[in-house]
Amino acid sequence: MSADGAGRTDLLLDGLSRRATARGLRLCGTVQINSDCAPGRPCDMDVRILPDGPVIRISQSLGPEARGCRLDPDALEQAVARSAARLAGGCDLLIVNKFGKQEADGRGFRGLIAEALGTDIPVLVGVNRLNLDRFEAFTDGIAEPVAADSGALDAWLASLSRAPA
Repeated sequence: MSADGAGRTDLLLDGLSRRATARGLRLCGTVQINSDCAPGRPCDMDVRILPDGPVIRISQSLGPEARGCRLDPDALEQAVARSAARLAGGCDLLIVNKFGKQEADGRGFRGLIAEALGTDIPVLVGVNRLNLDRFEAFTDGIAEPVAADSGALDAWLASLSRAPA
């Protein structure tokens, strides 16, 4: 799933995760929470480990003149490890906030996505448009796009065989 507009994918995935939890699904993975910062400064990026936390800051402050990637790869790997533990404990749906550069390069949530798919656990992934080609290569044609709106996401959720009524 990929939505236009800064932070829109994050909001849609967060809303879906809350509705899925209310329906009784056991979730694992992450949703991203962006915190507003001062004007001219990028937001802080946090992820909430599903279903109920903790929240992990995955961005680093590199200073006002920095232009490089702000992702903290160690914090991302901590989020992956916590999500993997939840997956091992039983999960009906894996949500990953973004298939980004780390996943495109073979790190981050890539292994966990493969593990879930290998055990027939449905996976919903926000896809960074910059990495869409690499995501499609990784999924080798098995990924199905879902429209980036609440109605389409709810219909997709209802279509899962594990989704309680």
